[in-house]
Amino acid sequence: MTDFPGSPDSAARERDAAESASAFAHPAVAPDRTAAYGDHPDQVVEFYAPRDGRTGAPLVVLLHGGAWRSPYDRAHVSPLADFLARRGFAVANVEYRRGGDDIPRQRDGAEPGAGSAGPVAGRWPETFDDVAAALDTMPALASRELPGADVRRIVVSGHSAGGHLALWAAARHVLPEGSPWRLPAPPSLRGVVALAPIADFATAVGLGVCGGAVTQLLGDEAGSVLGGDAGAVLGGDAGSALGGDAVAVERAAHADPGVLLPTGIATAIVHGVEDIVVPPAVSEAYVDAAARSGETVGLTLLGGVGHFPLIDPSADACAVVAEELAQLAW
Repeated sequence: MTDFPGSPDSAARERDAAESASAFAHPAVAPDRTAAYGDHPDQVVEFYAPRDGRTGAPLVVLLHGGAWRSPYDRAHVSPLADFLARRGFAVANVEYRRGGDDIPRQRDGAEPGAGSAGPVAGRWPETFDDVAAALDTMPALASRELPGADVRRIVVSGHSAGGHLALWAAARHVLPEGSPWRLPAPPSLRGVVALAPIADFATAVGLGVCGGAVTQLLGDEAGSVLGGDAGAVLGGDAGSALGGDAVAVERAAHADPGVLLPTGIATAIVHGVEDIVVPPAVSEAYVDAAARSGETVGLTLLGGVGHFPLIDPSADACAVVAEELAQLAW
């Protein structure tokens, strides 16, 4: 998943490889309950009850990363879900539809993985349809499957591409008019904790994050799905980063957390200083954009930490993640 221009040195790449191997070495942890929020096989949520049996536990809605691509699914963050459950949280590990080799065209006739080494990133609009549907049905699903969870205290969290989706889910009430995912009022969330998120599209595109995943995610035929004047929403930096592509710019207005501000939702970001997969400059750009909108976003930069320790229960960084969640949830 490492793809960062500027040729990170061999030591940085070795660190990244070791951290990735550690994070992915944990066996998947089976959930306590599983529920569907739609008819597609990927429209499922896996629930983890707090291991101490407490009632009234805050609910963490967890969105996995993987550049919105199909090889990465919810299983790789199930050890993190279990880690959080052992710290008194109820956890909902959400699956959603992602891009894969079965998508013959996503934008401009490009074949899957064009310009990258893997499947195309994301499904438009299905990835966003699924996250919206999962969050909208979450209070009812969690109340049924985890009666001990307090659905009045929901914190959304996600890693990498899942961090993007977590930020997006908290910003649906500021989506452009006419967006199919727009909410009439802010979602009932205690906050968002985004982990190394792809939080600002212009910066991510400029850095070539995840093999051009952002431009793949934005797909084609936006006009048939979305309305509104994207140019009035996006700034010049985003338009330039997307190469002036009208379709990409149109979709970015509905998908880029960096332009969906302010949200009024408490937001914290945790990012490793040594991250060469999603460099911390991506989160810093989002924090700066939030400040320009009059909103303060907390940013915790962890020295000596790359991309994957944030989801690795054996890493000290995971304890920082749990503390950030606790500060918003309790």
